Amino acid sequence: MKLDSEESCLETDEPPGCEGKSEKWNDWRWQLRNSITDPKKLNEVFKFSPSELEKLEKVILKYPFGITPYYFSLIDISNPQDPIKLQCLPNPEEDNLYFDVQEDPLDEERDSVLPGLVHRYPDRALLTLTDMCPVYCRHCTRKREWQKGKWTRSEAELKEVYNYISLHDKVRDVIISGGDPLILSTNKIESVLSNLRSIPHVEIIRIGTRCPVVLPQRIDDELVSVLKEYRPIWLNTHFNHPNEITPESSKACDRLVCAGIPVNNQSVLLRGINDDITVMTKLCQGLLKIGVRPYYLFQCDPISGTGHLRTSIEKGLEIIKGMRGFTSGLCVPTFVVDGLKGQGKVPLQPLDYVVALEKDYAVLKGYKGEVFRYYNPESINENRHNVQFKG
Repeated sequence: MKLDSEESCLETDEPPGCEGKSEKWNDWRWQLRNSITDPKKLNEVFKFSPSELEKLEKVILKYPFGITPYYFSLIDISNPQDPIKLQCLPNPEEDNLYFDVQEDPLDEERDSVLPGLVHRYPDRALLTLTDMCPVYCRHCTRKREWQKGKWTRSEAELKEVYNYISLHDKVRDVIISGGDPLILSTNKIESVLSNLRSIPHVEIIRIGTRCPVVLPQRIDDELVSVLKEYRPIWLNTHFNHPNEITPESSKACDRLVCAGIPVNNQSVLLRGINDDITVMTKLCQGLLKIGVRPYYLFQCDPISGTGHLRTSIEKGLEIIKGMRGFTSGLCVPTFVVDGLKGQGKVPLQPLDYVVALEKDYAVLKGYKGEVFRYYNPESINENRHNVQFKG
């Protein structure tokens, strides 16, 4: 069963996972203040054995957790494999060593030109404002940051960032990330947007946030009006499962879209959560219904503490093949592997779409499995010029 937001599920004055008074439940600050961060509170609901609780507490020393009451309320506590639970509850598997995982496999630290600024691609840079999040996703690509305590970029650090971007006129696109940047105050967010917008060659600002999914209350009128003022802004969010598409998350996305802020989705392929053609198709179709474009499906990065959630690349290709042609092209995300050591994103497609490449034509396979030839226009034109026409 799912926890009803109306009922009391944990014994606190303002019980996490429970609504209490609706005005409090709908206040994003209340949601953050009442986030569940104590494993003993989880134990009141899930009834861990002493050994299980001991293992969880050991994991949390290395990888802390936090869950908003709203997101916690989406868990079906009768289902041990609930997809929301698997994403946000700490797992003893996080403490196991997997041979292929690393703290920073994408080499973000190497490409950090300043604290908080990753400049890897020529025309865009990534600005990390904080390591704090409304919910600490157990598959997070920056899980290493959790061990450094909670931090937010200082004004002095941000001044250096703005100066760097100003001096590098090829940077036309800045991605604001974290942690989750929308966990900061609206005034702080506006200050960052204002400073970036004052740089003439910054054309596009993107914001990476999971707030529409795990803290939809954050997408309030005040925030949306600020974001609208500094357009063009593109917002990338992170739905992983159809159960996350709720009236609340739908309303949050609708507010953004109606304000002229396009919303894209970046899912991560996760074992036991969305590594299934039916689940991924339902998710992407549901996203289109609420005005969110399925953008990327990421292979889960080989980050320490995430080995138990990773799948094979073949599984991702199988999902894309099972969607292509069987649902709208708008519905099919690009399957991407983020290259190790800073090589960048590598888009992948099922290999058997291209059966053979000859000089004059390609042999292709359609989504139903039919094989056909597709001739190159250059070869057709060359052959046409060699034909002798009689008058």
